[in-house]
Amino acid sequence: MEDITRGGQFLVKETKCENVFTPEDFSEEQIMMRESVKEFVDKEIWPNKNRFEAKDYAFTEEVMKKAGEMGFLSVSVPEAYGGMGMGFVDTCLVCDYISGATGSFSTAFGAHTGIGTMPITLYGTEEQKQKYVPKLASGEWFGAYCLTEPGAGSDANSGKTKAVLSDDGKHYNITGGKMWISNAGFCSLFIVFARIEDDKNITGFIIENDPSNGITLGEEEHKLGIRASSTRQVFFANTKVPVENMLAGRGEGFKIAMNALNVGRIKLAAACLDAQRRVTSNAVNYANERIQFNVPISSFGAIRYKLAEMATSAYAGESATYRAAKDIENRIKLREAEGTSHQEAELKGVEEFAIECSILKVAVSEDVQNCADEGIQIYGGMGFSEDTPMESAWRDARIARIYEGTNEINRMLSVGMLIKKAMKGHVDLLGPASKVQEELMGIPSFDTPDYSELFTEEKELISKLKKAFLMVAGGAVQKYGMDLDEHQQLLMASADILIEIYMAESTILRTEKLAKKEGEAKVQEQIAMAKLYLYKAVDIIAQKGKESIISFAEGDEQRMMLMGLRRFTKYTNMPNIVALRETITAKLVAENSYCF
Repeated sequence: MEDITRGGQFLVKETKCENVFTPEDFSEEQIMMRESVKEFVDKEIWPNKNRFEAKDYAFTEEVMKKAGEMGFLSVSVPEAYGGMGMGFVDTCLVCDYISGATGSFSTAFGAHTGIGTMPITLYGTEEQKQKYVPKLASGEWFGAYCLTEPGAGSDANSGKTKAVLSDDGKHYNITGGKMWISNAGFCSLFIVFARIEDDKNITGFIIENDPSNGITLGEEEHKLGIRASSTRQVFFANTKVPVENMLAGRGEGFKIAMNALNVGRIKLAAACLDAQRRVTSNAVNYANERIQFNVPISSFGAIRYKLAEMATSAYAGESATYRAAKDIENRIKLREAEGTSHQEAELKGVEEFAIECSILKVAVSEDVQNCADEGIQIYGGMGFSEDTPMESAWRDARIARIYEGTNEINRMLSVGMLIKKAMKGHVDLLGPASKVQEELMGIPSFDTPDYSELFTEEKELISKLKKAFLMVAGGAVQKYGMDLDEHQQLLMASADILIEIYMAESTILRTEKLAKKEGEAKVQEQIAMAKLYLYKAVDIIAQKGKESIISFAEGDEQRMMLMGLRRFTKYTNMPNIVALRETITAKLVAENSYCF
C-alpha cells in the first residue's frame, strides 16, 4: 500500500501494467453484481424505452423504486445507514451497467445516488445521516440537488438564493429559485445551496419537499434528450429550514458542490460506457442484417471503419475509468488504514484524483456522442427514425458534455489542478520539465531500438508524449505564469494532450496486462484497439502541440519546440491502421456484438 500513485502522477511516473486495475480483474462478486444489474436493465428498462421517450415520468419513478428494492441505490452507502458499503469500483460498476439503456433513467439514478444522497453521507452529522440516508438508500425517498440558478451555471458560487436566520435563531428562511433540477418532480428531499448574509461562499441545507413550506415547482422542461428524467425549476419562498439541517458548516457549500462534482465526473464517465457497448452492438447487428448490393453492409470498408472506431473508444473508456476508480479506492483504503473516518477518506480519496475525474468526464462524454452519431450513420435513414434506438441514444448523449461541469470547464480544470498540485509539491513537474529542456538542447540518439517485445515502442512513445506535454505546458507557464488562466484556448489545447496521454496509456496498460495473462494470440483484437487508439492520440497531440507552441513561442524558441514536438510524436514503425481496424471489425462481425 506504500507506493500508491497520487493523482496526476501518471504524467511523470512510469506505471507498470501489473499496477492498474482492469475490467478483466473483476472479482466473482463484482461479476455477479454486473450480471444482476444487466438482468435488471434488460427486463425493466430496455424493453420499455418507448415509455421513457414518451416522457413517462411516473414510470421513471416506478423503475427507480424497483432499483431501490434490488439494492442498487445503496451500493456506496455505508452499512450503518442501510447501504451495502461496497467499494468505489463497485459503485462505478453498478453506475456503468445500469445507465446504458436510456439516459432518462441514468440521469435519475445518478442524480439520486450521487448528488442527491452523497452530500449527506459525506458531510452530514450523525443525526442527519441516521434520519435521511436509510430512506434514500432504500428508495423510499428520492433526492435532488439544487445548485444551478439562472445566473449561476459554471460559476456555481455566484448563486443569489438567500438564507436568513430567524429572530429566534431556530431556523433559516430560504428564498430563491433553482433551475435544471433533476428528480424535482418526485423527490422527497432537496440539497439546497444558499448564501447567508454577504458570505463569500454559499452554504448547503437539507430541505424536505413540503409544498406547504413555500416550495413550488415549475413545469417539466421539454428537453432534447433524457426526456423522462424529471427536470423542473424549484422555487423557495421563505421556506423554513431548521438550523440543524445545515449541511457541514456555514460557507462550506461551495466545497460540498465541488467535491460532489469530482465524484459525479468519474461516475458520469462510467455511465457512458454501457451506452457505447449497446450502441456498438446494435450497429453491428444492423450492419450484419442490412443487405445492399447483395451483401451485408458489414462487409463494406466504410462501415467496418466506423465499427472499429466505435469499439476502440468504448474499450479505451473502460480501461481508463476502471483504472482511475481503483486508484481512488486504493487511496480511500489507505486513508482509512491510517485512521481517517470513512467520510474523510472518501472525500480525500476522490479529491486526490480530481484531475483524472475531469479527464474521464471529457473523454468519455465525447466518445459516447461520436459513437451514437456513427451508429445513426450505419443505420442510414432508419437511424433518424424513432423506431430504432440510435436517435434516442444520440439525443441522450448530448447532455453528458454539459452537466457535471461543461467539457470546456473540465479541460481547463484538469491543467489548472495539475499546475496547483505541482506548486504544492504533490507532483514533481519541474524536474521532468527541466530534463525535457536539456533533451531538446542535446543530440538525439540514432541507435536502432529493440522493439521485439509487445508494446515496447508504444510505451516508449507514450513516454515521449508526456515529454511533449511537459514541453508545451512548461513553456506556457514560463510565458504567462499566474496569468495562464486568461489564455483559455491554450489551456484547452494542453488539456487535450493530457487527456489523450491518460486514455492511450490506460488502454495500452490494460491490454499488456491481458496479453501477459491470456497470451498475445488470444487478444489480437485488444492489441489492435490499443495500437489504433494510440495512433490517433499521437495525431491529436501533434496537432494540439503545434497549435499551442505557435501561439506563445517565437523565433528560435518556437523552432526548437516544434522540432522537439516532431521528435516526441514520431513512430519508428508506423502501424498499418487499416489492418488494425480489419482485425477489430472481423471479431465484432463474427460475434455480432461488442465482445470485449
